[in-house]
Amino acid sequence: MQTLFTNLLIIDSILIVIATLMQPSKQQDALSALSGGATDLFGKQKSRGFEAFMEKVTVVLGVLFFAFSLVLVYLASH
Repeated sequence: MQTLFTNLLIIDSILIVIATLMQPSKQQDALSALSGGATDLFGKQKSRGFEAFMEKVTVVLGVLFFAFSLVLVYLASH
């Protein structure tokens, strides 16, 4: 049982890295990075389409990672 959850945790970890790398960049230029993005303070829009889907996938994978970690800790303690 512990081996199953360890394998699921490893697969989930790889999928989190892939999902994070697939997300589009939110920085438009180097000046925005240096100024802290103050010019975009009021221009922030809700993400749609692929961005929204990838954000949801990343959140679900993060929750699964947390759950698998807790299950592994529980199994290791008993």
